[in-house]
Amino acid sequence: MPGTDWLQAQTWERLLFAHWRLPAEVLRTHVPEQLPLDTFEDSAWLGITPFRLSGLRLRGLPPLPVISSFPEVNVRTYVTLDERPGIFFFSLDAASRPAVEAARLVYKLPYYLARMSAERAAGATEYASERKDERGHRAVFRGRYAPIGEPSAAEPGSREYFLTERYCLYTVHENVVHRAEIHHPPWPLQSAEATIAENTMPPPGIELEGAPVLHYSERQDVVIWGLEPL
Repeated sequence: MPGTDWLQAQTWERLLFAHWRLPAEVLRTHVPEQLPLDTFEDSAWLGITPFRLSGLRLRGLPPLPVISSFPEVNVRTYVTLDERPGIFFFSLDAASRPAVEAARLVYKLPYYLARMSAERAAGATEYASERKDERGHRAVFRGRYAPIGEPSAAEPGSREYFLTERYCLYTVHENVVHRAEIHHPPWPLQSAEATIAENTMPPPGIELEGAPVLHYSERQDVVIWGLEPL
């Protein structure tokens, strides 16, 4: 963990990892050239992660009523810089305008406001997101997903570990690479099943084919540091 104080804490609930394998050259054109793209099994990977965020708070403060919990869905891939594996976000959609604007300001991330719901239904999550932010392309995610089996931690060196165990995010602002540290326990992963009715979340020009690799996590508690230039 970094030697400085973390900035914010939050909890991620009922999170689905849905990953598609893609040729590295397809994603390379959508990732800033300063960030080396990560691959596993000779492929790059695009992940879509719908979940519900709760308990959002700044260090030393309690969660604020109403605005501390909302659905969020992220579109991401994986990069490594200075031997630090991390996440690069193509987009992050959230159902909270204050959270969207604060994250854009503080973390320089491509957050967008969306109309969203994440409802439990017979052991599954019914999830719907429709972007209503004119700063991004039309982006919709609608689906139903549920866990299978018991949770366990990913084995180092496995595909599951590559896709989930990453403890920082990267962004490029004004041509300068920035990194924010993230800390949490190892992911308690379960296998998952999902029916995706509509998915236009990836950046324009990226087509997803075939069945995704699916994992589920019921809950993850997270602390996040501020953004630092490298």
